[in-house]
Amino acid sequence: MHVGVAFITGVSGQDGSYLAELLIEKGYIVHGMVRRSSNMVNLDRLVHLHGHPHMHTHYGDVTDLPSIMRIMRRAADDLGTNQILEVYNLAAQSHVKVSFDVPIYTAATDALGTLNVLEAIVQLDIIARVRVYQASTSELFGSTPPPQNEASSMCPQSPYAVSKLFAHWSIKNYRDVYGIYAVSGILFNHESERRAENFVTRKISKFVAGLYHGRQTGPLHLGNLNALRDWGHAKDYVLAMWMMLQQGDADDYVISTGEQHSVREFVETALAVIGKRIQWRGTGLDEKGYLVDEGGHGGDGWHIVEVDPSYFRPTEVETLLGDSSKAREKLGWMHATSFESLVRLMVHQDIEQCKKE
Repeated sequence: MHVGVAFITGVSGQDGSYLAELLIEKGYIVHGMVRRSSNMVNLDRLVHLHGHPHMHTHYGDVTDLPSIMRIMRRAADDLGTNQILEVYNLAAQSHVKVSFDVPIYTAATDALGTLNVLEAIVQLDIIARVRVYQASTSELFGSTPPPQNEASSMCPQSPYAVSKLFAHWSIKNYRDVYGIYAVSGILFNHESERRAENFVTRKISKFVAGLYHGRQTGPLHLGNLNALRDWGHAKDYVLAMWMMLQQGDADDYVISTGEQHSVREFVETALAVIGKRIQWRGTGLDEKGYLVDEGGHGGDGWHIVEVDPSYFRPTEVETLLGDSSKAREKLGWMHATSFESLVRLMVHQDIEQCKKE
């Protein structure tokens, strides 16, 4: 007998794939929603789960209420006596910089998509049999000084963050109005070997892997090298998602490591994995990074990193640092993967992938 049933929107994403693995290991039946337009790279994250008797994927979209209701109804049919359907809403347009280019699409998926998930529960009249997890984000805090916790002011600085704030407050509203067990996990930056290649951390790890194999012929273009982030591993963070839905009362939690590192440090740490060091020269838009030779001197020739203003956000979030003491005290959650281990895992994975290619 299965121990529970879950419905995951965005199951083919980084977090969705790790969450599906976790829940299946715990004995859940998992119903995952994927968009018809999902590319093979995304679907490859789930290839190892194909054919598993407890893994079911369905085409649908958070912008399409009927498809959500159809899949949710199908998932509810698998519930045993006194079991609760756990709904994890992870589907989103999650790239902050891209949200400035497609703000309406971002709002449709991240804001109204969440509303569709909540409305599906109300319209199907299954409020008493459902618990909802909403993927909130540290970008909600925007320009609020760190450290940031559940009581910090929210000052979103992008269409992505604004859309997520709508979703965050929708969760609170439906919790208060309808009594839905609904929680938001305010997750700080979390990466992994499965991170999409258009995110800065994966750009760096792939570049370093190419450098290791001698395949890089041009510099890595990056935006704000000084941006400070609180980076953890996605595998640790999906465990927190599950833990939030196992509590007696619905509540929101910040999930973070409590450590802060810059994009510059990420580059340096990634290069260290392959035994390389970098020397930074210049300032502002003229700053470049050069490999350091065996004698400890920065090379005067080819630079491997340069600042590209096209990657700057119109409104920059300079510093994010989470205070997850509430999650530690009430959930008993702690991150298990250090910053250095996270970077090392990502670089090693890309070295292996580069070798295959």
